[in-house]
Amino acid sequence: MKPIWIVDDDESIRWVLEKALARENLATRSFSNARDANDALAHDTPQVLVSDIRMPGGSGLDLLQTVKTNHPGLPVIIITAFSDLDSAVAAFQGGAFEYLAKPFDVDRAVELIRRALDESLREASVEQASAETPEILGQAPAMQDVFRAIGRLSQSNVTVLITGESGTGKELVARALHKHSPRAAQPFIALNTAAIPKDLLESELFGHERGAFTGAQATRRGRFEQAEGGTLFLDEIGDMPFDLQTRLLRVLSDGHFYRVGGHQPLKANVRVIAATHQNLEQRVREGLFREDLYHRLNVIRLRLPSLRERREDIPILTRYFLTQSAKQLGVEAKRMTDSAMQFLAGLDLPGNVRQLENLCNWITVMAPGQNVETKDLPRELIEGGSIAVGLPAASELAAVSPVAVGPLLQQPAAPAVAQEREGWVTLLEAEAARMLAAGRPEVMDVLGRMFESALIKTALKHTHGRKNDAAIRLGIGRNTITRKIQELGIDGAKDD
Repeated sequence: MKPIWIVDDDESIRWVLEKALARENLATRSFSNARDANDALAHDTPQVLVSDIRMPGGSGLDLLQTVKTNHPGLPVIIITAFSDLDSAVAAFQGGAFEYLAKPFDVDRAVELIRRALDESLREASVEQASAETPEILGQAPAMQDVFRAIGRLSQSNVTVLITGESGTGKELVARALHKHSPRAAQPFIALNTAAIPKDLLESELFGHERGAFTGAQATRRGRFEQAEGGTLFLDEIGDMPFDLQTRLLRVLSDGHFYRVGGHQPLKANVRVIAATHQNLEQRVREGLFREDLYHRLNVIRLRLPSLRERREDIPILTRYFLTQSAKQLGVEAKRMTDSAMQFLAGLDLPGNVRQLENLCNWITVMAPGQNVETKDLPRELIEGGSIAVGLPAASELAAVSPVAVGPLLQQPAAPAVAQEREGWVTLLEAEAARMLAAGRPEVMDVLGRMFESALIKTALKHTHGRKNDAAIRLGIGRNTITRKIQELGIDGAKDD
């Protein structure tokens, strides 16, 4: 994590903030004037910037303007005297995250910086996810048609509607369209509109102003602002609430939008790519989707084939996913026998490529030998059923040892459907059956410790290591989580 920059000509204020943040294990870097901070921004950036308004060698508001021009996602906290409240208003209009009025309470300042830090890390995680673009693999004629379409659209900014069954790789295609477009150097921001509660989706898309609703303690940028100059991918667009469809149509029509609770129009220079597994024409006929928005989105339609339509790609996809999964775990990649590969190629996998990837993750962890035979595949698959499509993706296996399956008990981050919620239960049952068959002692204790460890580690990661916050999120007491962290040997926890 990058340090927090403190810009103030008052040495005592710099010292107090440095010491307070050091107690929180947060690194700092201090500047006595805005000019030096501005020069440093040319080759480095902080995680959060805290700046006074009135300083020799340049105003904090000028520094704020520079930051918002070149680093729009960087939270800036302005320090102001009570006599400078007009300047504080100007700071908010200029995009400041929040302001501190002198004299300020140190604990309040640290709490505010913590909130800004969480926002900054959220922005950073979006950027990191945008930079990680997996491969699109396929030799089947149906996929070659998709590749040709991506090539034809490479120099275009036209709106694209991607259709296809769940798990066919619609987001990968959207990322490829962005990567090969004139906007490639700018952000790619993805949002699954079905995964966000209706009452939060508007704020997620358009951002909100401080005080716009209960809990809105600071101004927050939405996905349109994050994607400025780049591409916004709206997945499962068919599930967007009807009233938000109207707001989206307005943005696509005139290129302007308002934050929730805001009165100042913001300009959106964003290419929109939408995707859905639903029949939008049918939803229009049923009155569930605006016809005018449908026509705005359906400029170029790109249909992705199901895995059933490209069975010849199953072997190459399987080998790729097995290699990726093994690399995440730090183990040797499993190999499918010819008969097992032939069996896979003949399956109708309703979850398509995503289900095949999840199956490869299961094989990497659960299959007994290096050479995987048909009998080593999940029982439900062999008996003619289908495995749950919500097994963990390769990125979720990074921290799992070859023998530990605890983190596999985490629920997937994707929208939870009934099958996905059952994915980790299936894995738990399979591991319990294996241990019981092998005569392993204390099965309940071993799996229980793995389960508790996975939950606590996930909660600590979510709260950046703050165990008190993690205890609250998990619904357990502070003493309980402290005891379990010690019993389970979990590292990285700290007091709030």
